[in-house]
Amino acid sequence: MSWDTMFTIVNLLALAAWLGLILGPRSALLLAAVLYLGVGLLCLAYAAGLAGVLTGALDPVGPEGPGANFTSIAGIRSIFASDGGVVIGWTHYLAFDLFVGLWIARDADAKGFGRLVQAPILLAAFLAGPLGLLLWLALRERRARAQGRWS
Repeated sequence: MSWDTMFTIVNLLALAAWLGLILGPRSALLLAAVLYLGVGLLCLAYAAGLAGVLTGALDPVGPEGPGANFTSIAGIRSIFASDGGVVIGWTHYLAFDLFVGLWIARDADAKGFGRLVQAPILLAAFLAGPLGLLLWLALRERRARAQGRWS
């Protein structure tokens, strides 16, 4: 399978899970599907891609030799200089952002936040992961303080 095909598959998988999370009925079945068929499959694709690259079974990530590493900007740039590195890195982001979105949705439901309040926060988590998480943390903290839970 080509890196282009892998990129398309992980994007479609993540998009389907996000659409379900934002627009679908918040049922136990949907939440389980997002967790196992969304996050789980993205994690599996990430692990398979990473193992394939590290063992040499797939195209190597970055230039040959010691240039690719996690200890410098140049080393990280080397990893992301190949299609494999970009797809593996992107899949990592998709999996973690979806997991965070699922946590936000479950936490918001438990705290009684309506879906109209959740939707823009989940959209922010989908488009810019940490920004959506920051918005959610600020909103839930504000409500907790207003209700006297953190005084």
